[in-house]
Amino acid sequence: MRRTLHFPRILLSLLGGTLLFVTMGLIVRAAEVTQQAQLTQFTNSIGPVLAAKCVSCHRADNLKGNFDLTTREGMLRGGDSGPALIPGKPTDSPLYARSIPANGQPPEMPEKGETLTEKEAIALKEWIAAGAAWPEKLVLKEKAKADGSFWSFQPIAKVSPPEVLNSSPAWRVNPIDAFLAHKLQERGLTPNKPADARTFIRRATFDLLGLPPTPAEVTSFARECAETAANPQGGLPDAAVERLIDRLLARLQYGERWGRHWLDVIRFGESRGYERNEIITNLWPFRDYIIRSFNEDKPFDRLILEHLAGDVIGKDQPEVEIGSAFLVAGPYDDVGNQDAVQAAQIRADQMDEMIRATSEAFLGLSVGCARCHDHKFDPLKAKDYYALYATFAGTVHGPREVASASARQERVTKLQPLQTERTKLVAERNTHQQALSARAKQSEAEAAKMWTRPRLSRYGTEERFDATDAKFIRLTVEGTDSKDGKPAQFRLDEFEVWTDEPTPRNVALSTAGATATGPSRDAKDFAGAYSAALVNDGKFGERWFAAGEQLVIALSKAERVNRVFFSSDRTRALGEDHPLTVFVGDYRIETSADGKEWTQVASSDDRAPPTDLRKQARLMKLVTTAEDVAQTAKFNADLAALDTEIAKYPPLPVWWIGTHKAINAPQHVFVGGNPQRKGDEVLPASLEVLAQLPSAYQLDAKQDEGTRRLALAKWLTAADNPLTPRVLANRVWQYHFGTGLVDTPSDFGYLGSRPTHPELLDWLATELQRTGWQLKPLHRQIMLSQAYRQSGEWHAAAAEVDADSRLLWRFPPRRLTAEEIRDTLLHFAGKLDLTMGGPGFRLYEYQQDNVATYVPLDVYGPETYRRTIYHHNARAARVDLLTDFDCPDPAFAEARRASTTTPLQALTLMNHSFSNEMTRLLAERLQKDSPPVASQVNQAFELAYARGPSERERTAGIKLIEAHGLRAFCRAILNSNELIHIN
Repeated sequence: MRRTLHFPRILLSLLGGTLLFVTMGLIVRAAEVTQQAQLTQFTNSIGPVLAAKCVSCHRADNLKGNFDLTTREGMLRGGDSGPALIPGKPTDSPLYARSIPANGQPPEMPEKGETLTEKEAIALKEWIAAGAAWPEKLVLKEKAKADGSFWSFQPIAKVSPPEVLNSSPAWRVNPIDAFLAHKLQERGLTPNKPADARTFIRRATFDLLGLPPTPAEVTSFARECAETAANPQGGLPDAAVERLIDRLLARLQYGERWGRHWLDVIRFGESRGYERNEIITNLWPFRDYIIRSFNEDKPFDRLILEHLAGDVIGKDQPEVEIGSAFLVAGPYDDVGNQDAVQAAQIRADQMDEMIRATSEAFLGLSVGCARCHDHKFDPLKAKDYYALYATFAGTVHGPREVASASARQERVTKLQPLQTERTKLVAERNTHQQALSARAKQSEAEAAKMWTRPRLSRYGTEERFDATDAKFIRLTVEGTDSKDGKPAQFRLDEFEVWTDEPTPRNVALSTAGATATGPSRDAKDFAGAYSAALVNDGKFGERWFAAGEQLVIALSKAERVNRVFFSSDRTRALGEDHPLTVFVGDYRIETSADGKEWTQVASSDDRAPPTDLRKQARLMKLVTTAEDVAQTAKFNADLAALDTEIAKYPPLPVWWIGTHKAINAPQHVFVGGNPQRKGDEVLPASLEVLAQLPSAYQLDAKQDEGTRRLALAKWLTAADNPLTPRVLANRVWQYHFGTGLVDTPSDFGYLGSRPTHPELLDWLATELQRTGWQLKPLHRQIMLSQAYRQSGEWHAAAAEVDADSRLLWRFPPRRLTAEEIRDTLLHFAGKLDLTMGGPGFRLYEYQQDNVATYVPLDVYGPETYRRTIYHHNARAARVDLLTDFDCPDPAFAEARRASTTTPLQALTLMNHSFSNEMTRLLAERLQKDSPPVASQVNQAFELAYARGPSERERTAGIKLIEAHGLRAFCRAILNSNELIHIN
């Protein structure tokens, strides 16, 4: 018999609820799993496709069809033709329907670039059908065109020179030639014949020194080549060429030439830039450091360490510390009156300049383009940019004292006794002054009874006195009504002298024949802007800015006068407290008949003091006795004697090297580049795209700023960093051949060029590292190549294939740089001063009055005859000869100079005052060295072209001299194309 079980209703109810809860939980959990799977699908398959193929044309700043595909909301909102996305309905969603082929026609979208693959289209359809899940708050960004697989981010390949079968044996010796010959053969090109000795020495000497060879050097090298065993393969003897290159590399002018190249790259300029553009007088030690480093062949990895952290690795070693001036060698904005928002923006701009200079010079990457958002083309994120920001955040522009530890200690030892004695004297003088001040305070109540008249008014102040005959009236100012009270900084818009007669006349007016004299603030660029003549012109709109303590009015003749009236803001346009109308405070008025003997007729002694400072000065004057005066004079004399002794020990050098402050606050991404919109916190780190390198790093926020800069420098020069060696090797190649293997030397990213010879570039980068990052071995390797030693002769057939000779079927001719042209003219004239180092000379007149102006010189003296690298290279300072021949403005880094041809260049060489002066000096040199006319023609050709004249040229030269004089001939030589071009 089967028994029936009976459960209480309450138990059944509880059991049912439990089952329902479990079932619902399983359903919710399943939904969560499904949602997570859809989000994963979006992250892996959908988001990257949309970013790579859709967002470039459909984002907030580029809304084609008014479609924004960067957010789910934007897709649902749609554009001109309705929503782009209808969740659950892929075939009704234009996002999918327009991305697949239809009716035998290709997809409508994307209009440009690759269409969706079949796999991508299926994934997009499935995603929409499943509801189009989208990560919360995600905004898609356009995918960079390049990623970590881009050529420049790949490890430097260990390559061997290719086998070259059908080339000249000479082109199989140097690995450089093998790489080049292989490419030439692929394009059906053959290299030129070798250059002759005279062509080669001129090319090599300009290349390494930036100067022409002397006629004696040309003759000697030609003779050496003739006497040295010839190459079996032909061309100049290797041994003679090697000796020439070694001699040139050993010359000190090498550092000047190649240092100039590097100064271009690192935007070295000796003024601050921006609207104020004040000159910097103490950055020249950095220029000398660069020249010295190149001459010493300092390993470039060491140079980079010193550029970024010289003060860290070389503390108290000035010759090392100066290297870190690289960080502050660029322009920076120091505009005043900054509020907090403006100051933050200006600081961000200063950091941006450092980041761009560093990333472009060493990495060949435009990291600066990631300031506001991830880079549009390269795999560089805003986080990378701000990691560099966090690295440099402690660096501040400006000068600081630089000296060795021993020099500091020696100075302290010698000065300490003198400073101790001086401190004691100052304390004694202060005690004496405090006693006087106490007495002065006690006398204030009594003195105040004397101040019966009101204080002066800038709107107009009158002084009346007993009538007196005078031809001269003098105002002497003992203090102003400004806070600092300096007497030599007052202003006057008018000073009147009135006669004592029934109808008084202002006899101080210039129209009455009177003159006003007194020291004025200097304003060379605005002559007379602050002249004392403004005080008696009868007008009130402009002011005399005093630079002294006195104003003298000389009348046209003696007059009987009894009143003066003066002001600094007669029209009341600026107000009593405006800094431009600073007025006299304490003063006295004197008259004279002859300008020698003076009589006081009025003073401010009975007026209320204009400031507390002037009140204190008056009280001190009242209570000071003759004994006090003598005691003060003794204190001052003793202090002056001590100061004279102290001055015998000059201060330690102060160089524009920057200062470095602690970084205490966390650093953040600035959203949209706006310092007021702080995003995620960032840490100092290497580029994320190269995070797989063993040398990659990320520091914690506690690391001091010096450690941050040193870490970056070590990463830049690490053996596994593929960018820095390639960039540097390419720069060296560029300066030898005119164009780099990559012709965008500071952009190895997507928008830059691809290398013409990638294997050769990697081989050069490897050689650079193998030889210890020294440049001279690389110079030698390049200049010994047949590619460098070939002629520059042009061939039409080859030019059809390679017009610019990027493949080096001939040596690419080039025009001399602006500096080379100027130095060459000085050299020919026999006036080039080869003195090295020290403060630079100026080819302009510097004028500073609120803003700086640089006026080019018209007359040039011997002090300007040094090499042009020593010219004080201010920003926005136009120097005609240099500017016309493409000398860059150091407001920006110049990775590759322009080389233009313009009518202005010919006019400058023909008519510029410097060119004409060099023409005159060259004529004098030829007249002195080679009196016969034929000899003068020969010498001029040897100097200018490293060759003698042909018979036709000699005859033409002689005729020109006989018809128009030697200077006309010299002018023709200095205006020739051959002079300023290298073949």
